[in-house]
Amino acid sequence: MNSRLYIFGFLLVICISCKPKFEGSEYSPGETNPERFLMLGGTFASGYTDDALFRYGQEHSIASYIHKSINDVSPTTFNQPLVEEGSVGISTNGLSRLILGYKTDCLNETSLSPVRETAMGDANILNNIYGGAPFNNMSIPGLRTGNVFDEDYSNQNPYFARMSSSPTSSVNDDFSTLNPTLFSVFLGLDDFMPFIKSGARNDSLPDPTLFENNYRQMLDNLTSSGAKGVISTIPDISSAPYFTTVGWNDLVLDSANNATLNSIYNPLEFYFNVGNNPFMIEDPSANAFGVRPIEDGELILLSVPLDSVKCYKMGTIFPFRNEFILTNPELQEIRTHLGIINDIIRSLAFEYNLALVDAEQFFSNIDSGFPFNGINMGTGFISGGAYGLDGIRFNARTNALLTNEFIKSINQKYNASYPMINATNLDSAFFP
Repeated sequence: MNSRLYIFGFLLVICISCKPKFEGSEYSPGETNPERFLMLGGTFASGYTDDALFRYGQEHSIASYIHKSINDVSPTTFNQPLVEEGSVGISTNGLSRLILGYKTDCLNETSLSPVRETAMGDANILNNIYGGAPFNNMSIPGLRTGNVFDEDYSNQNPYFARMSSSPTSSVNDDFSTLNPTLFSVFLGLDDFMPFIKSGARNDSLPDPTLFENNYRQMLDNLTSSGAKGVISTIPDISSAPYFTTVGWNDLVLDSANNATLNSIYNPLEFYFNVGNNPFMIEDPSANAFGVRPIEDGELILLSVPLDSVKCYKMGTIFPFRNEFILTNPELQEIRTHLGIINDIIRSLAFEYNLALVDAEQFFSNIDSGFPFNGINMGTGFISGGAYGLDGIRFNARTNALLTNEFIKSINQKYNASYPMINATNLDSAFFP
């Protein structure tokens, strides 16, 4: 009898020691099953930052951070399409990632500024690395909702070609083989970015009906086997440093330049003063000459050649071309459209009973000055501490903070207690 009790006690100890990590701890998966986690996203979720896809960015992406939180509760496999360690990465136009370095401008002034790590990007990382197992991180730079079902997409986007299971597989085909039990979706911003970054000249804004149909079909596939998930609204990116670093009235004139511009523009009833003034922009609707001063609230993009502004009269005698600006009517069109699309996402989250992240609010908090460890993180270029060196995508630290919004939403919706990510010691910029 005693021997049987001893054996029973021994087996009980073994069983207790083999319980999943979340049992008896402060963490719990709640109603979620984290066994096969999928992250589906675009540029922001992929780890593309400092204007390139490279290893560090991937390892500190939203997808990686969510999996880290999941792994602290229940260890799971997370297959990522990582580029080689030490690679300088590659941007959408074939260049290497940006780092902080010293740069001399047309005035012969040297300052710390974003510079390319090498002359060219590492095209070798675009070679296909699919090894037979589905990727858990299906976040692809440039991915739009309409691309998810496109069987020719690997021929259109080299970032998908490097990870696709075949030249004719769609993103939907590849993530479906994972059969996810828990998913996170951060899509839609890339549907807007080509229009926004071109100064509202190229491409077009997403069609709401097509967007909803594509998003709905995607959610049908993701939830067909009972998977739980979280989706996110699309942020207003116009407060990012790429759009705000050059201010609308950053034209500072001395008396000589003030006199020159007044002699040119006074006949058009445009007047300048010594000190700060608005730049001049092209606007075909403004007058017979198609030029006017930029107005408060309108944006100058960081794609503008700054040496041309400093030394060659761009923005004054030669007004900024439309590709370098977003006017108030253009911004209103973008924001109205964004509101329509976000209402669709909120409605789908309710319909499919999914957790929802309000990315709009998070980005707004950054714009207002986000308190973190006694420091207000903001939208200042480099100095603000929130964005990478491309002025559009977040750095590792802010990715971690945004990830926590995804984790909070999952926890609240599914009675889970996945841990938050500690962003304290994460890098904000790379120095030479």
